[in-house]
Amino acid sequence: MSDRDPSRDWHALKTDEVLRRLETDAHGLASSAAEQRLQDVGPNRLPEAARTGPVRRFLLQFHNVLIYVLIAAAVGTAFLGHWLDTGVILGVVLINAIIGFIQEGKAEKALDAIRGMLSPRAQVLRDGQRHSIPAETLVPGDIVYLQAGDRVPADLRLTGAHNMRIDEAALTGESVASDKQSEPVAAASDLGDRRSMAYSGTLVAFGQGRGVVVGTGADTEIGRISTLIGEVETLTTPLLRQIAQFGRWLSVAIGVLAAATFAFGYWVRDYDLVETFLAAVSLAVAAIPEGLPAIMTITLAIGVQRMATRNAIIRRLPAVETLGSVTTICSDKTGTLTRNEMTLKSIITTQAEYELGGVGYEPHGGITRDGQEADPEADPLLAEVLRGLLLCNDAEVYLKDDQWTMEGDPTEGALIVAAMKGGLDPKAINERFVRDDVIPFESSYKFMATLHHDHEGGAFVFLKGAPERVLAVCSQQRTADGEAPLDAEHWQQWMDGVAARGQRLLALATRRMEDHRQELEFSDIEDGGLTLVAVCGIIDPPREEAIEAVAHCQEAGIRVKMITGDHGVTARAIADELGISTEGGVVVGHELESASDAELAEQVRHVDVFARATPEHKLRLVRAIQSHGDVVAMTGDGVNDAPALKRADVGVAMGVKGTEAAREASEMVLADDNFASIANAVEEGRTVYDNLKKAILFLLPTNGGQAFTIVAAILLGLTLPLTPVQVLWVNMVTAVTLALALAFEPTEPGTMQRPPRPPNTPLLSGFLLWRIGFVSALLVAGTFGHFLWLEQQGVAEEFARTVAINTLVMGQLFFLFNSRYILEPALNRAGLFGSRPVLIAVGVLIVLQGLFTYAPPLQLLFGTTAIGPGEWLRILAFGLILFTLVELEKTLLRRRGFNPHQ
Repeated sequence: MSDRDPSRDWHALKTDEVLRRLETDAHGLASSAAEQRLQDVGPNRLPEAARTGPVRRFLLQFHNVLIYVLIAAAVGTAFLGHWLDTGVILGVVLINAIIGFIQEGKAEKALDAIRGMLSPRAQVLRDGQRHSIPAETLVPGDIVYLQAGDRVPADLRLTGAHNMRIDEAALTGESVASDKQSEPVAAASDLGDRRSMAYSGTLVAFGQGRGVVVGTGADTEIGRISTLIGEVETLTTPLLRQIAQFGRWLSVAIGVLAAATFAFGYWVRDYDLVETFLAAVSLAVAAIPEGLPAIMTITLAIGVQRMATRNAIIRRLPAVETLGSVTTICSDKTGTLTRNEMTLKSIITTQAEYELGGVGYEPHGGITRDGQEADPEADPLLAEVLRGLLLCNDAEVYLKDDQWTMEGDPTEGALIVAAMKGGLDPKAINERFVRDDVIPFESSYKFMATLHHDHEGGAFVFLKGAPERVLAVCSQQRTADGEAPLDAEHWQQWMDGVAARGQRLLALATRRMEDHRQELEFSDIEDGGLTLVAVCGIIDPPREEAIEAVAHCQEAGIRVKMITGDHGVTARAIADELGISTEGGVVVGHELESASDAELAEQVRHVDVFARATPEHKLRLVRAIQSHGDVVAMTGDGVNDAPALKRADVGVAMGVKGTEAAREASEMVLADDNFASIANAVEEGRTVYDNLKKAILFLLPTNGGQAFTIVAAILLGLTLPLTPVQVLWVNMVTAVTLALALAFEPTEPGTMQRPPRPPNTPLLSGFLLWRIGFVSALLVAGTFGHFLWLEQQGVAEEFARTVAINTLVMGQLFFLFNSRYILEPALNRAGLFGSRPVLIAVGVLIVLQGLFTYAPPLQLLFGTTAIGPGEWLRILAFGLILFTLVELEKTLLRRRGFNPHQ
């Protein structure tokens, strides 16, 4: 047997040529030959990609500059003998590592989920006899039998197909089961148009067939997707990139500042070596925001909880914040933007075009003609159409547990629902017009016909199918006055108009039988004596909530692109209904195939709708959009979406109708399959990022105030206003109480009216650096100034330090209210009393500072002493001054039109 070229176009070869190249025949392989091939090509299962071992994966969680800074802080506190503080810091580091380790483990289940889609057993022909064998033992050249309900066990070139349709939605995104045939198709056919192929992992919806195995394991279409997932590099999030950059700068700055302070104190001020070293360590501990990782994790976790209440389940914490910076959402169409429930929208007769309201399988919605309600009882032609749709049908629609349920072909289900909207009772109609015989639908002749008789003894045929096939057997058309010669040109013009709206066409014809026989022959159809009654337009309608969500996203400056496996005309029609721009046209699969990476990168600037897209196309499109610096969210529900979901900055899978492979490859799962939940998640993501900025904006001035207070004391050759253990107290209580309260801040007004922040926006913008420096200077002035003034009064060192530390903490407490709004005024009822977590945090801090100041055990531990009302009045006055100055700064910036979100 010759080696198979994975790019060979099996779908374009005749079956005899396929069998010849695979060195097999219609009787199948001999068992001995199959065993030899199994040794040559390996088992029919997807190979496991090399994975990082659990120990190394756990250790990699510590490979982060900020984590290094925290470990350095722990070493510093351990050196000072403060083991409780060391334990707290190392505990934060360990918890972060465990969370990351668990989340990465879940991500690796994507490949396992695809493996689970392969059929466990297969009906195969070997040694001229049919056997049931494990699917993993299939080899190229095996003849496999398929029937309704089977999962295709390998890639097959069909050698026979009878009334066969395969549901390929998970692979191609096509919302309707694909008709299959044994005849070859064009070599350039897109994946969804290769009707002579049955692909591994897809599901046989109707009929039966057989085929020869042309690909197994990694050499199948689903295997190629698995390989793509394994090769796709998971991108880091903007927040993690910024935190890493921030950590690098911070570690360098702290090291340089501590070294410079040590050198100046030891050589210029002639401090004792040990005392100088302890001062430098104290400075480093003061400058490190050890509470930041914990605050970041908690803020993201709160965002996860909020999103969960809005049906968006986050699988990886950083994705919460990434959603807030999304600039482009690439969405699959079927089941994501649309309902994945076929709906009959148009009925064309010789008299008029009827429009049907409602969507899905609920029989709610009227039938209108020229904007007026149509009544089938007063319109015999419409009544005949609805009756024919109901009778020439094998599906069922019924109410079960207050939910309308459809069983059978989705298109036939849509026809029944249309008849029910017209007031017809399926049970009553079928009892009145009893079915005698049927010619079931088959792709080779593209129609279904049923023979009926009524209780008066009359017999008639209803025929439905592809319009070109039905028109070919019709010589007349139904009018309100009876029958007239068929005007094929008129019908074609009308159908072109409906097809341009993205609707799939289905024609209905009838014929009254002169005799009363109960058997239907092909000759009754092929002799051309039928009468065309109507042509229907069917569509998978967009979700109403998706239309609104697309508008919300566009209002928020987020571009929405549709990437679907469906036909271009259908994609354009749905995009128009959704409000997705089609001004740049619709680019289809073969055009994507021929475009270079540079051409594709240019196309994505102008085109928002891509049709007949394969998994490789979706992956290339995501990469092309990212090449412009965009942050991409990719939505999808099928196996075909998994590689692009993994590559995207945020992969969003459907939780109800999505495949497990899609869910495992994504960062977020929509519990309700509602595109509108994405807009809600984006809003929460922006809120999370705002709250993180507020927490950083609050924490860093605290560290800056402490650090530069120590620097100022060393530069002036004075006593340190804060001891290392007091520094740690401030860092811990402000992070645990005050900064944590900012994680619960609600969404600010106008959050979804501003454009996404540019992905390259640094975490510490020029504005934030200014605010941090400004507030740090105020805290240094208040803390160090108060300490110096008290020393000049000749008070005890412990007393001066206790006042200084309370001055610093009270300044932070007042600054907390400033920080609730980055630029908006906080001097109002909402700003002062609008956050319960802030008020609770303030109460807790006051209690802690009271214990710190007055409780004897803490006085002994931290070297503090009781202070009087006069000191507290000066401390409160400083807090009010700081609050007022920051509010004045906000006012000046607002008047200058400054935007802190850019």
